[in-house]
Amino acid sequence: MQEYIEFFKANPMLSLAWVGLFVVLVVTVIKSSLSKIKTINHQELTMMVNRQDAKVVDVRSSDEFRKGHIVDAVNVTLAEIKNNQTTALEKYKGSPIILVCNAGMTSSQAAQLLSKQGFENLYNLKGGMGEWHAANMPVSKSKR
Repeated sequence: MQEYIEFFKANPMLSLAWVGLFVVLVVTVIKSSLSKIKTINHQELTMMVNRQDAKVVDVRSSDEFRKGHIVDAVNVTLAEIKNNQTTALEKYKGSPIILVCNAGMTSSQAAQLLSKQGFENLYNLKGGMGEWHAANMPVSKSKR
């Protein structure tokens, strides 16, 4: 224990950085465990679509969506969600909705917004389309 005290005295900035990182880690773990939005991987997405009739919502731009998206996904951009233009999703309000973007960050933000708009059963695809492609999962392309 004496060595730790000496280390903290000799390296106050490094010690504060480690304490700060630890606090951030604890807060993040607590927030994610209390969050209504759960993060799932590509295998769980496939099982949910097949067994629970989950709907995949792609929040990327229309151009990115046309280049390749998960089969049967609906394209509702983040801007539309921010502007409360979610009429395409109203019929799925009671069923599981899985949000997808390029890396999982934008879809997480979209999930938070949808949660505030009264949607329940929201999920975020971990790693987004990047991880979907890396796992060699099927992609559909729009012709329009």
